[in-house]
Formats: sequence, C-alpha cells, structure tokens
Amino acid sequence: MEEMEEELKCPVCGSFYREPIILPCSHNLCQACARNILVQTPESESPQSRRASGSGVSDYDYLDLDKMSLYSEADSGYGSYGGFASAPTTPCQKSPNGVRVFPPAMPPPPTHLSPALAPVPRNSCITCPQCHRSLILDDRGLRGFPKNRVLEGVIDRYQQSKAAALKCQLCEKAPKEATVMCEQCDVFYCDPCRLRCHPPRGPLAKHRLVPPAQGRVSRRLSPRKVSTCTDHELENHSMYCVQCKMPVCYQCLEEGKHSSHEVKALGAMWKLHKSQLSQALNGLSDRAKEAKEFLVQLRTMVQQIQENSVEFEACLVAQCDALIDALNRRKAQLLARVNKEHEHKLKVVRDQISHCTVKLRQTTGLMEYCLEVIKENDPSGFLQISDALIRRVHLTEDQWGKGTLTPRMTTDFDLSLDNSPLLQSIHQLDFVQVKASSPVPATPILQLEECCTHNNSATLSWKQPPLSTVAADGYILELDDGSGGQFREVYVGKETMCTVDGLHFNSTYNARVKAFNKTGVSPYSKTLVLQTSEAAGAHETKPMKDTDSEEQTLPFPVPSERLPLRRMSPFSSTLNLQPSFPGRSYFDFRSSPHQLSLHSSLQSLNAPVDIKKLLAVAWFAFDPGSAHSDIIFSNDNLTVTCSSYDDRVVLGKTGFSKGVHYWELTIDRYDNHPDPAFGVARIDVMKDMMLGKDDKAWAMYVDNNRSWFMHNNSHTNRTEGGITKGATIGVLLDLNRKTLTFFVNNEQQGPIAFENMEGLFFPAVSLNRNVQVTLHTGLPVPDFYSSRASIA
Repeated sequence: MEEMEEELKCPVCGSFYREPIILPCSHNLCQACARNILVQTPESESPQSRRASGSGVSDYDYLDLDKMSLYSEADSGYGSYGGFASAPTTPCQKSPNGVRVFPPAMPPPPTHLSPALAPVPRNSCITCPQCHRSLILDDRGLRGFPKNRVLEGVIDRYQQSKAAALKCQLCEKAPKEATVMCEQCDVFYCDPCRLRCHPPRGPLAKHRLVPPAQGRVSRRLSPRKVSTCTDHELENHSMYCVQCKMPVCYQCLEEGKHSSHEVKALGAMWKLHKSQLSQALNGLSDRAKEAKEFLVQLRTMVQQIQENSVEFEACLVAQCDALIDALNRRKAQLLARVNKEHEHKLKVVRDQISHCTVKLRQTTGLMEYCLEVIKENDPSGFLQISDALIRRVHLTEDQWGKGTLTPRMTTDFDLSLDNSPLLQSIHQLDFVQVKASSPVPATPILQLEECCTHNNSATLSWKQPPLSTVAADGYILELDDGSGGQFREVYVGKETMCTVDGLHFNSTYNARVKAFNKTGVSPYSKTLVLQTSEAAGAHETKPMKDTDSEEQTLPFPVPSERLPLRRMSPFSSTLNLQPSFPGRSYFDFRSSPHQLSLHSSLQSLNAPVDIKKLLAVAWFAFDPGSAHSDIIFSNDNLTVTCSSYDDRVVLGKTGFSKGVHYWELTIDRYDNHPDPAFGVARIDVMKDMMLGKDDKAWAMYVDNNRSWFMHNNSHTNRTEGGITKGATIGVLLDLNRKTLTFFVNNEQQGPIAFENMEGLFFPAVSLNRNVQVTLHTGLPVPDFYSSRASIA
C-alpha cells in the first residue's frame, strides 16, 4: 500500500488530503489549500457580470471546459487562465510533490473559521495545480465543490494501517512525534507547534486536547459523514443525473434543474460504476503482471550481457594472443570497442529498467487506490470520482500497450573478429557484424555406419565436418516419397539422429540433410539411398548406399544408447521449423500429392479401411524448457511431479494442428486426494495455476470420486468416477472432427468434453506435489472410437 501514498497526498501541500474537495476536472485539493491558491479575476469576468449580460448559463463558469487552454506556456513557470480576455498570470511555485502551484495574489486575511465557512474574496478564480484548468467561483465559493468522502475514508484506513508513531502534522521539515491531538481541529501537534499554532487562549481555549493514541481511536470510531448536496446542504444525495454525471437530491429534481435529464437510482448507478471500474482494473492488472515479468526479463538480460561480455572478451584475447607481436597495439583498441558496446547495452537496459520500474510503481499505486475506492460504501462519494478513475485506468493501460514491454537492446554481441588476413594487414583488423557477414554452416556429413533400415522404418545419423568452425542452430532432414518424387521435410531440430516410421515396404527412398543458422542454410549433404524390407516382420539388414560411393551393408540394430530422439511418418505429418519457439516440434497434418501412393496402396487391398492405419502416431515427452520451475522431471522427461503444494503446468514438446492423436498418463503416486488436470493448451498458457483456469487451456480435472471439464475457469459436466494410484488417463484430440475426449481406465469419461477445437494445441498436465504421472505416447486410438470413425 506504500505505493498508493502518492494518490493520497495533496499536490499543493504535499501532505495527506484534509477535507478534500473535488474540482470539476476530477482532481482533488485540500479545502485549505484550495483557499490558499485562489486569485481574484477582473470584475468583467465574474459570474455575476456574465449572468447579467446573458452569457452565463451555469452556476459554475468553467471558462467553457472544452476550450480551456489549461497548460502553462511551454512549462515556462506562468499559468495561463484560458477563457479570459485579460486573465491574471501569476508566477507559479513548486509544491512538495513537484506540481506547479498558483499562489494567491494577496495573503488571505486571518480567520479562525474553517476554510469552507471563511469568506472568499469576490470574483475569485481557482486553477487546478495538476491540469491547470481554471474556473471562476460563484457566490457559494468553496462550498460549491463536493467533498470527497471516499478519499477521506481511504486515507483514514491507510493511516490506521501504519504502525509507526503518530507525527506532528505542522512540522515543516522533519516531523516530530505528536504529543496531543485537538478533537475540534482534528490535527496532531508536537509541543512546539501546539504553542505556536494552537495557543490556549481566545476561541482555541475551549478546544479539547487528547493524547495522540486516543485521538487516533476517536477518529477511527467517529461516524462517517454522509455526503450531502452542494446546493442543499440539508439534503442527502438520492439520485444520479446521467447527463451531468453527478449525484443529486430530491430538492434538485423538484426545482427542475435536471428536468430534461435522465435520472437513475443512486444505488443502481453505484453498482454499475463499481462494475465498470472493476472491469477496467482487470485489464490494468494484466498489464502490471506483464510489466513485472518484463522487469524480470530485463534483469536477466543484464546478467546475460555480463556473461556474454566475459565470453566475448575471452575469445578476443585468445585470438589476439595467436598473433602476439603484431596484435598487441590493436588488442587494446578492440577491447575498448567491446567494453564500449558492453556499457552501451547495460546503459540502455538499465535505463529501461528504471523507466519501467517507475511506471510500474505508479500503476500499482493507482491499482491499490482504485481497489480501496471500490471498498467504499458511500455511493454518491464513489460516483463523484468513478468516471475519472475509470479514465485514468484505461489511459494507464493504453500507456503500457504502446511497445513499452519490448526490450530496446538485445543480449547478443553482434561482433566477430576476422583473423584470416595476413600479418601485413594486422593494423586493418576491425569487427564485423555477426548477423550481417557470418558464414552459413558447413554441409553436414551422413554417418553411413550408423544409418540402417528395419521393416518399414529407417534411422539416419549425421554430423558436422570435424574442422568446421561455424556452429549450426539446427538441421533439416528431407525424404522423397519412395517413388522418385519431390523431397519434403520430415524433421527440423538440433538433434543429429532421427528415425522415420511408416514407410512403404519394399521401397527405395532418397534422404538428404542440411544445416542452418541465423545467417542462412548450408548446401545439402550427399543423397543417401534407403531400401525398406520386403514384408512386415522381416529383420534382415537392408543395404544403403551413398549416391557417390559404392554400395555397402550397414550394421543393425542401432545401439540402444544412440536411439533417435524424433520419430514420425513422412506421409502423415510435416515438422515445420518455428523460429518463435526454438527447440519445439510442430506437427502440421495436411494433404499433399505424396500421400497418393499410400492411399492407393491401401485402397487396392479391397478391404475395409482401418482408421488406425490412416492416423499418424507421435512420440514426444514433457518439455522442461516451457514448464514451471517447480516441476520435477525424471525418466527422460516422461515422468513428472511437483515440489509445490500449488498446481503447476507442464506441456508436451509436440504441438498438433491437424489429425487424430491419443496419449495416456498413468498415476504413479496419488496422496491426500488432490485433483490433477489433464488436457491440451496453447503455448502461452499460464503455468502457475490449475490447467483450464484461463482461456488458453481445455482440461479435465479429477479427484478420487468425480471429474469436471474446465475451460476459462468454467466448470461443466460433473461425472462420477475418480482416480487412484495406478489409474490411467487417456486424452484423445481429434482435430479432424475438432473434438477433445477423455478416458479413465480405458472407459470414456463423460460426453465429448470440448468441440470446435482449432489451432495449435500442446498436451498439458497440471499437478502438485501429491501427484506423479508418467506419459505414454505413440499409442493407437481406442478401438471403439476407431469403429465409430470408420462408420462415420
């Protein structure tokens, strides 16, 4: 709540508001401070003269709000009172909050009356110190402004939450500890200020002074003042004028001031505006959360820049040492360049951290203030400030959305030392941009001794040339259709071994691989010829040959420690490289001309088509890179549990956009009846809450007795039947029919859980420390679903 303190302080005196009033521009001022900044206007500009001439149309002359030129000229220190022909311009000062304050033309006469009751100079004008809007007061003076009871209540609660000793409210520099409180003045005094400002004589002699602690209690227990009409002080607000956007009393309505306006019940409008403010806060809360995550990212960038700088300096020194005699003079210059780049990156990121921290603190303070305002039970007081708060919340949210949460600097050092020139060119050495001139990777080499076929599967392995100095970010494996057709991608990733399943028996395939990095793609490797077995179940090793080498027999089987990390069928899916999410496999199931040979061969059997033969199966594991930090992995990332009592989310490495997919999860441990959730999610699903709480996940959560389906925190289809240790959860994602179905122990759990499933989905699980599950993939769909799909 400390960040909210700026919202509770007067822009003039810099202290907490005391008897705050609401100006027409929706800003607040202490009543005493408002009196202190009054200035007198020319007689011709007074409300009386304007009404006498027929130009005045309202009790308050706001100087025509739509035309108020309300900002000081180029922040020159002089306020301009827009709307007057000869408006007074008074040198402005700085308040403790740094806001420009327009002092009165002459000091106010001494008076013992409260600011509201004290007489106001004739033809007075007040200028808001925050937005510089000016208006001329009518005969009511400051009494014509509504009092902000909601703000007073928030300040009272805030001050009560402070455990520190009560301080004197009149000390100018370092406030001393208060010794007394005047119940009539409602002010805490230290001894010197009490003797100076509250002498025990005259009218002040009758005031009752109490200890500070007792004064705090009495202030807390004093009944909240009821907001009354500014025009009729004995009447409470009972209705709300929609056009004027202000609470009104019955007497105002009887006098006909709002006869042509739409008037609604005060309670109904109170609830409506509270709802609008709450909805606006939801969006701002999301922005604040993104800002906090963004700050974490920026701080991580500082560390990464430091690490990258150290690494880069080490490489630079190593290269310079190889040419020790010729490079000594140049080495210092190059290091200076690196250090300059290092400092520049750090400065940019730290400046952005500082800017974002200040903006986040302001946003958090506004949020906390709004939440405290929502707690108020004074409808009229709330409605007096709700419109302004809603506008501020939307404006603050828009400020976060204009590229604020984008780093201005990368962590990489886009520099590389070119040490190839001859010694006589040593003095011309300079940095070159990595992304602009670094070479592409070398052509990969297929390792024939580790490539083989078995039945209708083929395993391929490759590596970078031994003397290659350019790193590869990944590899692309391509295969033709077994009939001499076009090549198509079957794997994209960082691994150097891949098994391709689902090939035709007794067919010859051509395979090739290429490497890529940020600069570009290498040339293709030599083409490798793959021969599959003649019939299912054959275990003989088939020869493979390089198109540029003699035919040779390859060893089989592949050693278990070199089992490939990716499997797929080239005729039912394509793995597409997605640079936005490196290291993740995406299955995009789509038709292509290369599928015709498979479909034709199946149909030529003159037998009913088995859907299982048409569905691709995918092998995948859980993804540690995107999982919550509390998730614990084991069993080659196939088994997960959690270190927290709260639910945490983990995704699979493979995303699906088309086709039919089925996987299962077995419950290895189930203690204290938790309710884990299983299903699918988008890549940006929230990882620190139960799956299905947000709109990025579709899940079934289940305990020991029953289950529910959940999406966007909406719970549906309660179904009897729970889980225990050893239970099996099945998840069937049919993107052809756009449905998601769940199974418990091989029986369908409830109806079809979700329909109209479109887009890219990742297998997902949420669990806490009381649950451990193991993932099983590459499974066929359940028999009854295959039969139903065949009939359909």
